[in-house]
Amino acid sequence: MTPQKTQKNPAIQPPEPWYTLPVEQALEVLGTSDEGLSSGEIEKRRQEHGRNELPAGKETPLWKIILRQFMNPLIYILIAAGALSLLMQEWADAGFIFAIIIFNAALGAFQEGKAEKSANQLRRMMSAQTGVIRDGENQEIDAEELVPGDIILLEAGRRVPADARLLKVKNLSADESLLTGESTTQEKTTAVITEKNAPVSDRTNCVFAGTTVSRGGGRAVVYSTGLNTELGSIARETGSSEVGKTPLIQRMEEFTGHISYAILGVSLVLVGHGFVVGSPLMEVFFTAVALAVAAIPEGLPIALTVALSVATERMAKRNVIVRRLSAVEGLGSCTLIASDKTGTLTQNRQTVHRLVFADGQRLALESTPSKHWELCQKKDGEKDRQLSEEQDTLVQRLIRAGALCNTATRKTGESYSNAKQDLEIEEKYNGDAMDIALLVFAERLGRKPEEIHQDYSEEGEIAFESEKRFAAKFFRDQDNRHHVFVKGAADAIASFCDHALLPGGEKSIDPEMINDLADRLSRDGYRVIALAEARIEDPAETENRLNEGRETDLRFLGLVGMIDPLRPEAKDAVNECKEAGIRVVMITGDHPATALSIARELEIAENEDEVRTGRDLSEIASENGSENEEFVRTVNRTSVFARVSPLQKLEIVKSYIKKHFVAVTGDGVNDAPALRHASIGVAMGSGTDVTKDTASIIVTDDNFASIVNGVEEGRFAYANVRKVVFFLIALGIGEIILISTSLFVGSPLPLTAIQILWLNFVTSSIQDIGLAFEAGEEGVLKEPPRNPDEKIFNRRMMEQTLLSGGVMGFTSLILWFWLAEVGYETGEARNMMLLYFVLMAHYHVFSARSETRSAFRIPVSRNWILFFGVIAAQGLHIGVMYIPFMQDLMGVKPVTLDQWLLLLGMASSVLIAVELYKAFTHYMKPAERKTPHAKKPQHSA
Repeated sequence: MTPQKTQKNPAIQPPEPWYTLPVEQALEVLGTSDEGLSSGEIEKRRQEHGRNELPAGKETPLWKIILRQFMNPLIYILIAAGALSLLMQEWADAGFIFAIIIFNAALGAFQEGKAEKSANQLRRMMSAQTGVIRDGENQEIDAEELVPGDIILLEAGRRVPADARLLKVKNLSADESLLTGESTTQEKTTAVITEKNAPVSDRTNCVFAGTTVSRGGGRAVVYSTGLNTELGSIARETGSSEVGKTPLIQRMEEFTGHISYAILGVSLVLVGHGFVVGSPLMEVFFTAVALAVAAIPEGLPIALTVALSVATERMAKRNVIVRRLSAVEGLGSCTLIASDKTGTLTQNRQTVHRLVFADGQRLALESTPSKHWELCQKKDGEKDRQLSEEQDTLVQRLIRAGALCNTATRKTGESYSNAKQDLEIEEKYNGDAMDIALLVFAERLGRKPEEIHQDYSEEGEIAFESEKRFAAKFFRDQDNRHHVFVKGAADAIASFCDHALLPGGEKSIDPEMINDLADRLSRDGYRVIALAEARIEDPAETENRLNEGRETDLRFLGLVGMIDPLRPEAKDAVNECKEAGIRVVMITGDHPATALSIARELEIAENEDEVRTGRDLSEIASENGSENEEFVRTVNRTSVFARVSPLQKLEIVKSYIKKHFVAVTGDGVNDAPALRHASIGVAMGSGTDVTKDTASIIVTDDNFASIVNGVEEGRFAYANVRKVVFFLIALGIGEIILISTSLFVGSPLPLTAIQILWLNFVTSSIQDIGLAFEAGEEGVLKEPPRNPDEKIFNRRMMEQTLLSGGVMGFTSLILWFWLAEVGYETGEARNMMLLYFVLMAHYHVFSARSETRSAFRIPVSRNWILFFGVIAAQGLHIGVMYIPFMQDLMGVKPVTLDQWLLLLGMASSVLIAVELYKAFTHYMKPAERKTPHAKKPQHSA
């Protein structure tokens, strides 16, 4: 789905990037003013630049989705076989083959029926009402009507309608996570940015289409609309990126191509032989068709679809929703996972983790085994949960200051009685993430913000502004004493204070030490705020001094370090990936220090050399482009990418794809291009509709551990596909050996065409589907990922297939010639041969349940569907042998007990041969016996 441009001309090009221009110059370049554009100028610009919208892409019609299901070489063979059967008036054969084709197409179309809607979702993000100044008057218009040069009005809670340079701001902050991936809001300013290659996350004097104003307000001048916006560039990439084929699809296409040539070759040899020996033309043609029917694994398309559908259902139970069937096995094939940080590896919420006093004492907030929260400190390398009375007093003052100097509000109808878990505590509040973190911190330590507020009456406040970098609130207590509580950047708060409170009393403040302590916390990945308080006599005087940036008699309380904590399961999940041979890298819009801190905790990276920023990548790409070898080498040496733009994330993924099969996770619009281009795109359930519609897989609980579960299920699915292929091809080889050898030695056909078709139905079309339900084998995540270039038939599978097919083919030949030798008539011998092959298929399907483990060590209870499928298949054949009209049609009849026992014993040869092969290879590779087992799969058929 490719968006079509609506702009007639490109965006207005400034002499330098818009964020580097002063306000006056930006207005001049855009030919506008504070009064806005005139009506005549607006119409002219609309003609030049088109509407401010992203064009809708064309949805894939249902007929194309259905037609796609037939684009498969194996389906081509089946269609050809069906057509030949029609020409020969073999109506039953033709009906059976075409029924298989139609059923497979219907099942595949049902699974892939959702059309791509990414561009339309993006389009709706820019569709809203917006405030604008035109002809000197405030107006309310549709966002689609905006043109470059319009002056827009920004208000809290409203979506930004276009990319714009800020002219005026008042406590303005914006949620830009859908573009940057950052977990916190971005404070905005009008100040010029001197860096010419600043990423979106650092363009603090601009706002962008599709983002949301989270606080404050302001004015801005529009410089880009439609596809020329940052959101538009994402839409363009999302629509144009090609979706690659998964390894399974590539392998199956190659495999079916080989099958096609092999069948054609054998058929031509038989036709040539028929002419040489003088056989009638129709008999030769009929024999070739019979052999093709025997050789074609017509049950494979259905079995393949069923195997992937079964895995889809199992994944859904483990919080992984599959939108495209081929993605099931694709996730199991991945060799590298490029994961988003916020919400996937972390919990996507700011949490207080550290308190630092002015003398350097550090306290950590940790959860106890009983799920309570306590502050602890390290003494002599040991954790000490017993704080001194002086420390506790200072902590209580920090809690009070954080709860009172706070703008977060309680949601309507919420009460403290339902605060059973930390997440529930947090979800009771609306407001800034850091303010909410301070209230949650109070609750964790047993202080209810509502009770703290009961002792104070608010008198006024100084709202946070990015230029001032602090906020303050004024209160009167029950004794009519005035208090002020202040929070903000460490250096700003320290400049207001003359003393710092410590557990042992007061001391003169050392601003340099405060700044050093704050820097150390920041380097560890924490977001740092400082808190201070004072009892004051004149609130108005204190307010003036604070607004003017002058020192007051505030007392510095300490520093609070906040971080978005790891998900509890994330570290184990990353370790499981390592054991499975899958590399994990992190791509985030967050600060490098924060990203590295999380990466160290997860053991994804150890030092700064493994971290690259968007700025670093821009410098490398500016020399020779993102396709140059240096860029690719840099990407493959890097484990953590921070402050990257959406298109840089796409270039990173493209570089990884050159050497890996890559799964990419994401939740914001910024992730959509990378997810679409990735080998497997994985969207988070809480993410945007754009991301979910672009991805192949959706993780409903936003949990990285669920992705690992998906990898495990994907490997199970591929293993089941191999089992089905092994079962079908070996059976086909046995039939080809029997029929072709008989023809070459001048013997009658051991099986008629209708018997061959019945054999394939009663074995292949029932038991292979049962194999698709096989539960996963233990230890699959202890093995390295498959090489994406590996064929379906690797050496082990080829050996087992030739062995099984050879045993079935040559033992059946021995039986066929023996039956003729002892005087059986051709019809009676064929009856015995058909039953023999049915019995061999039963033994063979149990040996196919594992490539390495003995069939006798796999409990029947792990796949009851297969067990009852075998019984059903045998029951069907017995029914055919005893129903009169079926006896005539199929040329069969009942057999004696002695004949049953003879055939049952001989048929076991295929199971015995495979068991000996497994035992021999196990003996030759003793290392396999030491392979540790993973946890048992939590499902069974």
